[in-house]
Amino acid sequence: MKPLIIGSRGSRLALHQSRFLQQALIEHHPGLEVSVEVIRTTGDKMSRTALSQLATSVKGLFVKEIEEALLQKTIDLAVHSLKDLPTELPDGLDLVSIPEREDPRDALITTSTRIATLEELPEGSKLGTGSLRRQVQLEHLRPDLQISPIRGNVDTRIRKIQERGLDGIVLAAAGLRRLGLQEEISYSFSVEEMVPAVGQGALGMEIRSDDGATRKIVASLDHSETRTCALAERRFLHAMGGGCQVPLGAHARMTNGKATFTAFVGSPTTGEALRKESVGDPRELEKIALDSAEFLLSHGADKILKEFEDQFPS
Repeated sequence: MKPLIIGSRGSRLALHQSRFLQQALIEHHPGLEVSVEVIRTTGDKMSRTALSQLATSVKGLFVKEIEEALLQKTIDLAVHSLKDLPTELPDGLDLVSIPEREDPRDALITTSTRIATLEELPEGSKLGTGSLRRQVQLEHLRPDLQISPIRGNVDTRIRKIQERGLDGIVLAAAGLRRLGLQEEISYSFSVEEMVPAVGQGALGMEIRSDDGATRKIVASLDHSETRTCALAERRFLHAMGGGCQVPLGAHARMTNGKATFTAFVGSPTTGEALRKESVGDPRELEKIALDSAEFLLSHGADKILKEFEDQFPS
């Protein structure tokens, strides 16, 4: 087996994810040599600009440079947080493996002790998030909350609670758990209460389409149920015509022989929010996802997304 070079962003979380899969590949293929190379992306370089302002003007904020390295053959494999990966991949690249998903939920870290419900937060609490999807849903759940935009890696965002005088921040539970920070979580939102980003909690492994040797090696880490659910979510996102920073979310899951698909889109200016939950045959999950997109678009989501594009033109 040829040695493999993994391309990764340089944050502590990204490196943890890449090294976790590096070790998994070595365990599945004894004798395989795997190294990790750090690549700085546009999203990392423009860390002071709000993600919403970059969303429509820069495609693949956190993946573009890594994909270019793949195409130039300076790396063999890219590891992404799947929620950052656009639904349309560059010609010559394939998403070949989606390992088992971590906790897909959003989590709240506060300055106080753990809470049982969001209603326990004091009135007018100040919460930080870099996600319009989270902002819209938080404001829908608790109109009294004061939402502040924050950016940065997990450690930076946690530090900003004190620096910015916030009462808490909302992050993906998966990143906190992967970094061993699950004890910091004060409250976990259900996926119905706050619909996660498409692909949240899942990792994606991307290779060159013509690299059959790497394809065979990486395929060993694919998790079929996670792949089916994550690809259905990505089909929904593609049908909606949105990117990873647009204020919409979707989550697919399978329980007791049934597939449940929950979708959301909301307006950051008017507060209007649309939701759709469907239950059906797991074999029809992609159709359920596309039907959900069609339903939301025909009930006003098209206007919300157009409003977003007008607010942040490319």
